Amino acid sequence: MSNQYKKTVTSNGLRILTTHMPHTQSASIVFYVGAGSRYETSEEAGISHFVEHMCFKGSRHRPTSKEISEAIEGVGGILNAATDRELTTYYCKVPVAHFQLALDVLSDFIREPLFDPEEVEKERLVILEELSMSYDIPSDRVDLLIDEVMWPNQALGRDVGGTRESVLGITRDMLMDYMHRQYTIPNIVVSIAGNIPHEEAAEAVNLQFRDWVSHQPGTLFPVEDDQSAPRLSVERRKTEQAHICIALKGLSSIHPDRYALDMLNAVLGEGMSSRLFLELREKQGLVYDVHTSTSHLKDCGSFIAYAGVDPKNAKKAVQSILHELRIIKDGVPEAELHKAKEFLKGSLVLRMEDSRSVAAWLGAQELLLNKVQTVEDVMANVDAITTDDVKKVANNLLVTDKLSTAIVGPFRSDKAFQANLSI
Repeated sequence: MSNQYKKTVTSNGLRILTTHMPHTQSASIVFYVGAGSRYETSEEAGISHFVEHMCFKGSRHRPTSKEISEAIEGVGGILNAATDRELTTYYCKVPVAHFQLALDVLSDFIREPLFDPEEVEKERLVILEELSMSYDIPSDRVDLLIDEVMWPNQALGRDVGGTRESVLGITRDMLMDYMHRQYTIPNIVVSIAGNIPHEEAAEAVNLQFRDWVSHQPGTLFPVEDDQSAPRLSVERRKTEQAHICIALKGLSSIHPDRYALDMLNAVLGEGMSSRLFLELREKQGLVYDVHTSTSHLKDCGSFIAYAGVDPKNAKKAVQSILHELRIIKDGVPEAELHKAKEFLKGSLVLRMEDSRSVAAWLGAQELLLNKVQTVEDVMANVDAITTDDVKKVANNLLVTDKLSTAIVGPFRSDKAFQANLSI
């Protein structure tokens, strides 16, 4: 497939990346900002997410949230945003004829949001409801709990949305100061994909930002990892299912073995032909949902297995997952490795048919890594992985000393799970 992109750096340092996709009828614009939970002190916890919400509440040229949403939805477009640990994303996808409108809406609320005091207080209540919703959904809660277990007493272990206490303590001045600190030209990447030529797109973006004064942003808090023994946290809930996460420390986004870990992840828990799915669901009938995932951050990462089971089968499910982690350390047959490679490559190719996915692919890499690997580059890296590579990464990472387990369910204590927490 073709995944060629072009890059322009404006006179004030803004990075603009585009991919021309003439076969599409859409244009997708994604703004990436180096703002997220890893840039926040404990007192600021959730401030990146709060700022993201406030950008949609009114800007200089569209002073209400209704005007912002109607401008894009009125042409059939999609407008949204997300905050994570290392970045905040704002994206818009519209019919290509409305590219200029989409760029204007995004640029306006990123450059000149109003932060109306009344809207700040209303949005504070909305965010508190969002935190409550996550807390009330057991599968979401266990995702947060495993982070707390893996990364205690640091930004990585906190909910990206913050805590009720921190959100209640964030003031309008704090929001504006944080946005000024992080929303600056060196800390922003604009990525565009769709049926629009590079020169046209880059010129339009430059016109919006050429007079924006820039400065150096704040830096993220580095990871702290002093784990030397298994960790376990069980949170009692009156639920119909037990929700289980078993996690190991993973690899950073620049680690040379990251693709071997992704291959291990595909073999163990991606898709209905993965080892965990076949063993826990098809063979034992223990679960409806079981899967694994990897996360690659700037200086660390994670590998996590999730399962939702009847509480009476929770101990057996934990043991079964740990058993699969043990036996994969013996290696992966060539045929199984080949299947995993084709799965990863095929999934990537299919994802790149969408203009927003292409824009996201470019922008995230440029912001986080200061370089972009093409799809072809990644596929070549995947093809180069050997069975020895997968075995090595399994034996290096799937170790008892770095094992973390989080369980949410109707359990009075963690005693039933303490024994045999080893790989």
